[in-house]
This record gives sequence, structure tokens and C-alpha cells, in this order.
Amino acid sequence: MSTTDAPKKPRETDDVPVPATLRKSLKNRHIQLIALGGAIGTGLFYGSSESIALAGPSILLAYLVGGLAIFAIVRALSEMSVEDPKAGAFSYYATCYWSKRAGFISGWNYWFNYILVSMVELSVVGSFVNYWFPAIPTWVSAAVFLVIICAANLLGVSKFGEFEFWFAIIKIVAVIAMIIGGLAVIIFVLPTASGVRASFANWFTVGNGFFPNGLMGQNSDGSWTGLLMALVVVMFSFGGTELIGITAGETEDPKTTIPRATNDIIWRILVFYIGALGVIMAVVPWNTIDGKSSPFVQIFDSVGIHAAAGILNFVCLTAVMSVYNSGLYANSRMLYSLAKQGNAPAYLGKLNSRGVPVAGVLTSAAITAIAVVVVFVWPEFAFNYLMSIATIAGIINWTMIMLTEMKFRKVVAAGGAPEDSELAGLSGQEALDAIHFKLPFAKVTPWVVLAFLALVVVLMCFSTSYRIAVIAGVIWLAILFAAYQITQAKR
Repeated sequence: MSTTDAPKKPRETDDVPVPATLRKSLKNRHIQLIALGGAIGTGLFYGSSESIALAGPSILLAYLVGGLAIFAIVRALSEMSVEDPKAGAFSYYATCYWSKRAGFISGWNYWFNYILVSMVELSVVGSFVNYWFPAIPTWVSAAVFLVIICAANLLGVSKFGEFEFWFAIIKIVAVIAMIIGGLAVIIFVLPTASGVRASFANWFTVGNGFFPNGLMGQNSDGSWTGLLMALVVVMFSFGGTELIGITAGETEDPKTTIPRATNDIIWRILVFYIGALGVIMAVVPWNTIDGKSSPFVQIFDSVGIHAAAGILNFVCLTAVMSVYNSGLYANSRMLYSLAKQGNAPAYLGKLNSRGVPVAGVLTSAAITAIAVVVVFVWPEFAFNYLMSIATIAGIINWTMIMLTEMKFRKVVAAGGAPEDSELAGLSGQEALDAIHFKLPFAKVTPWVVLAFLALVVVLMCFSTSYRIAVIAGVIWLAILFAAYQITQAKR
């Protein structure tokens, strides 16, 4: 480890207090599984049925295209994280290489985004618990899990890493088991409940083929469907992969671990999204996946394994806990970083003896608890409006990462690299060439990704359920700009 369990005091100055520091305690296995677990959640287990209904088998292309965009976004973030590993990641980088306003907007946008995501996850945890214990009130389940995860985060970053490691293992085993089970059905030509022989040929022969709804089309009820509309659903399935950058400030060896975890994103997407859904649609005809149950349950039900619903319920429960565990960790570090930038109250920048920003953990947990109460009291308002902001906040976050990466490269080329970086003292193309973990085709890639994200926003306007998110996003950005101006005026 690069830092010891307790900060050492300078010789002959034992009366001088030494400030606590963040601990670089996250090991390679933690980062690998945190990154992997961040891409596997209830969006895959349940939300994939919505995307399949929109695009049919061509949804595999949507996940591939969206996955490439997410890979580029995380590569851009990792480029900065490897050279300058700091807590708060993109908020810190936006402040350092762009402007204090950009850091304020980036940090608070991400913090609020995860508050809302955590709110939704905690509000539904009761439904999973009620599967086995229907008498337990849903608010009790939410309160219990909030306290458990909060306590785990207060124990230190290594404990957070262990929790995420085992949460991710459970999800990975579940997906791999489904893929192996599905392949067995295909290879051994086992009978299925639908009566349709399991085969990859079903992608092209069932329900008007591979592109049943084309690139984009309109249904009789006026709703839009097709491959492009599925991109909107697909992109939000990848939320959380940027957590790799947040962990950089507490990673033992970021120059080795962060690039490895980032590069592995591609095969994770290929296996756990494209591979899993490809097998599902080979076994279960895609036009029978109606969203009433998870497609993962349907594939096991189709071959007579009816315990799958209970198993998946357990997996989804751990997925929900994983999302909140990651959200609380990310939010506490973001508040810590914002405080160090001068963009949040100073008390949020204090650490305990374990290197944990306790105030950030407790503040985020308290706000989340209030948000959960709002869900239980006004569920329609919470899901229709607050989640709309969370939806667009993800797009804002990814956009600012790409813009910040371009600013970072300009600063590096001008000789402004971090003093403790190997780039210090270099400038121009020499400095850019010395970047340890470069974003591929860095002159073009950011613009391609930004154009893609803009396309997703335009497509959101065609969907009744997502259109409100675009409007909310404009209002939300205006609020953040106004909040920054107000805080600066007060100072």
C-alpha cells in the first residue's frame, strides 16, 4: 500500500497534528469487480425487456454501439485519472482544467443524480424483501438497508471494496449461469415451453427478422419504436461505469489498475449484455418477452426450472444494495472533493481516522432518506419528475467528462500538467505523447461521442416518457448555474 493505516507525524514535531488522508486501500480485484458490477444491475435483469420490445434482436447492435460510446467516455475519464488520481474525479478535473463553475456543476449534478438513483433503489428494495416476507412494511426494509450500507461505508474504503466485490460476484455468477444454461438448451436441443426450437437462427426467423421495427418507426398509437429508440433505454443501462474514475484517488496502483479495469469494459459488455441477451432471444422468442417478468426468469421457466424467479429475486436484491453502496461511496467522495474545491461547505471535506469523509457519508444518507420518504408519500411525483432529472443528469455527466478531457489535453500541451505527474515539465506534442493511458483518436473521439449523446437527447424527445427528462434537464442546468452564481456572490 502506498499509505499506511495511520498518517505518520514528522520527526521531532510530535505535537504537530497531521491531517487524515484518504486511504489507497482498493486493490486490483476490488476495482475490477466494482467496474464490472457497475454495468450489471436491475436494468439488465428487468429493463432489458423494454429494449427488446423496441428493437427485437437488433437490440444487440444498440448495446454494441452504446457500449462503444461508454467505453470512450470511461477511457477519457481514465486518461485523467491515471495522470492525476484524485477523489471526486471529473468534478476535480473540471475545476482544475476548466473552471470552478464547471467543477461546481459537474460535482453537484453527479451527487444529485446518485441521490435520486439511490432513492429509487431503496424505494423498491421492499418489493424484493416482500417476495419472501410479505408482512414486512416496505419502508422498514428501506430503512434497514440504508443503515446497513451507511455503516459499511463508515468502516473504511476497504470494507466498501469488499462489499462491492461480493455483490458483483453474485450478479456475475447469475448471468454466467444463465448463459451456460441457455447454451446447453441450444446445443442439446432441449424442449422449451414455447414449442419453438432453441437456435440462434431465431434472431432472423421469429417476428419479422433481425430488424422487426427498422431503424425508427411509429406504431398505430403514435409511439415510436425501432433500433434508434432503443438506444435511449440502452444508454441508461450503462450508468455507473464511470465509478472507475471515482475510485482512482483510493486505489493502490492507479497506473496499472485503472487501465486494466477500463479496457475490460468492452468484453464485459460483449459477454454480459450482448452475450446474455443473444442467448435469451435464441431460447425464448423475442416477441414473447413482454416485460411482465424478467427475460432471465423466462429462459429458465421455458425449460422447467421454476425456482428461477426466487433466485433472480435474490440477485436483484443484492443488485439494489450494490447500487446504493456505490452511490453512497461516490456521493461522499464527491462532496469531499467539492469541499476541497471550495464548492461545498468546509465540514464536508473532513476525514476521520480511517480516512472516511464521515460528514459526506452521513449527509448523503440523510438526504437520501428524505428522498425515499418523498417516494412513499408522493410516488407519482417522485418517479415522473425527480427521476426525469436523474435520467438527463447522466447525459450531462458524460458530456462534461468529454469536454473536460479536451480541456485537460489543452492544459497538458501548454505545460500545465500536475506537478507530481510524469508529464511535469513537458509541453506541446511531447507532453501529449507522454500521457500514460491515452484516449484513442483523441482529436476525433470526443466530438463523435458528443454528437452521439446529442442524438440520444434528440431521440428522447420522441418518447413521451423521456420527453419530460429533456425539459427537466434544461431547468436543472439553469438551477445549477444560478446556485453557483449565488454561492459566489455570498462569498
